[in-house]
Amino acid sequence: MPWQVEDIMEKRIQFVAQSFQEGVNFSELCHRFGISRTTGYLWKDRFYEAGSFTQLNKKSRRPHNTPNRTPEVIEEKVVKCWEKWGEGAKKLRPKLVKQGVDLPWITIHRILKQNKKIAAKERSAAAVKRFERERPNELWQMDFKGDYPLPKGRCYPLSILDDRTRFLVGAHGLDRQTREEVQPCLIETFERYGLPEAILSDHGTPWWNVNNGHGLTKLSVFLIQQGIRLYHGRIGHPQTQGKVERFHRTLNEAVRHRGLPDSLEAWRTFLREFRTMYNEERPHEALGMVTPAERYTPSPRPYHPHPPEWEYPPGAPVTRITPSGWLTYKGCHAFVCEALAGERVQVEEAEGLLLIRYRNLYIREIEPAAGKSIPLILDDQSVND
Repeated sequence: MPWQVEDIMEKRIQFVAQSFQEGVNFSELCHRFGISRTTGYLWKDRFYEAGSFTQLNKKSRRPHNTPNRTPEVIEEKVVKCWEKWGEGAKKLRPKLVKQGVDLPWITIHRILKQNKKIAAKERSAAAVKRFERERPNELWQMDFKGDYPLPKGRCYPLSILDDRTRFLVGAHGLDRQTREEVQPCLIETFERYGLPEAILSDHGTPWWNVNNGHGLTKLSVFLIQQGIRLYHGRIGHPQTQGKVERFHRTLNEAVRHRGLPDSLEAWRTFLREFRTMYNEERPHEALGMVTPAERYTPSPRPYHPHPPEWEYPPGAPVTRITPSGWLTYKGCHAFVCEALAGERVQVEEAEGLLLIRYRNLYIREIEPAAGKSIPLILDDQSVND
């Protein structure tokens, strides 16, 4: 099966990690993942050249920046070792260990690449299939419509729109943009219409945290536990959420026509009335001049107040994140994610690196030898509108 764009970063990480397993047949692995050998080698090349899984969704052959770059004195030792022996990273590693430089071979490879000691292979980029929503509840778009002043405080209208039918599943007037305010609204929406397969939002609070893998927050973890995939539009590209942005223009026109509500309760009354009108009375041009309610059907997936624990593959190394968001594994102590405090995660070992997986998401890459812990963030893998 061809890969959908929203899955591609996860699949690339999984593919490259599995390609390093002993005895793996590369052609069979490519066939299982539904890609050509050329594409498979392209992704392995990107990993080799960057020395990190974080670069698998980049078009560039090199990382845009290297904040955790190996100290220059270590790089000099690696380069001098190569100049003496002229061998590849795997063969140089034991020689460097004898010199007191204990680095994963992939880090050695990256240093040689950065210092132009290894020629890059030229491969064309693989095409990505456009993602199309074909059914109601396949994707919901969620966003705040700015904020409006009140005599006391402000109102932040929260909109939740079904991508396929433009049905407004949720319109809520909140006085703060916090998890404590948003989560009850989502629960109310889920209990009424069921669960979507995915939700697309921007990089705002409370569903995004730049310091965590996948931008995880307590709210986003709550959504993931319901089996909802989370996508985030590219920063500076509001067209990614074009349908909810277009809805907000309609909402703003209605506010101007009616006049600004003068209290939070008045806002909530207005949004309830507007949602009924928008869904059931207002024909939509993109729907062939029928109303969203005529096209929308609730999701058959029910909301679970107490979702079951995730079952990782049998035999997979699994550990719990500490209350402060850290991982302890085989002597490695590294930060992962505060939002996952107390949660079980899977640890995969690949070429001197640790891949941390929460449920079906790769969220963190750890290089124990260098003391690095890097989030695997998918903000560049936005969903096409």
